[in-house]
Amino acid sequence: MDEIEKFRDEVKANIHRLRQSEKMKKVGIDFTSDSAAYNYSYNFSWLGRPIIQYPQDMVAMQEIIWLLKPDLIIETGIAHGGSLIMNASYLAMLDYCEAAESGQLLDPVMSKRKVLGIDIDIRAHNRKAIEAHPLYGHIDMLQGSSIAPDMIAQVHEYAKDFHCILVSLDSSHTHQHVLAELEAYAPLVTTGSYCVVFDTIIEDMPANSFPERPWGKGNNAKTAVWRYLEILEEQRGNGIDIPQFEIDKSMESKLLITVAPDGYLKRIA
Repeated sequence: MDEIEKFRDEVKANIHRLRQSEKMKKVGIDFTSDSAAYNYSYNFSWLGRPIIQYPQDMVAMQEIIWLLKPDLIIETGIAHGGSLIMNASYLAMLDYCEAAESGQLLDPVMSKRKVLGIDIDIRAHNRKAIEAHPLYGHIDMLQGSSIAPDMIAQVHEYAKDFHCILVSLDSSHTHQHVLAELEAYAPLVTTGSYCVVFDTIIEDMPANSFPERPWGKGNNAKTAVWRYLEILEEQRGNGIDIPQFEIDKSMESKLLITVAPDGYLKRIA
């Protein structure tokens, strides 16, 4: 075994130990829950735009994107645009690395990789800042409800010529909304890729954590993920040809601190 493989095996062992440790799981959930009271996720930006994500989940997206090398990332929820810019920067990095490996000059204008952002309300000041960003060439945005039939049809039409698709769901976090997004967009995920559902951590937080929000314990992104996987299992039992997803537990185990426990859904068929 060479040194690289040896190190990879050590990492796998570390992740396995973390997955078996109830103490460390609790530490991660407690930190995420307690820090939310301070709007901890608001503290970070990506290349100048507020991102409203935890650093661990940002790193996870980098690992997934580098591994998969997608040509389309679909995001629901735009806010300040930091996640759009982050994912666009990863796609630009893929273009750069592929150009370097081939010995060709990089021409960003010719890139076919895109991030498609969807939001019911793209505020004017955020749209202006996103459109002014140097990475905007990798970004398209659609305004409207992500679960409206015409929006779903528009996104499916947009996605039809792409070959490796990653989906990120981070808009409204109610059970019904996230379930509708999963039913609409998870089938677009290519085999081996991910549908990442953010803010599943809500289910693990105290019941009164979101008094001014329509979501909370028992009504959130995690309960939607669980129900979606149940629906897929029921449909498979009826002989329906549907996508197959599994929760990538190794991802949340390695991160320890994440807003997406049970939210890293990997398409396996």
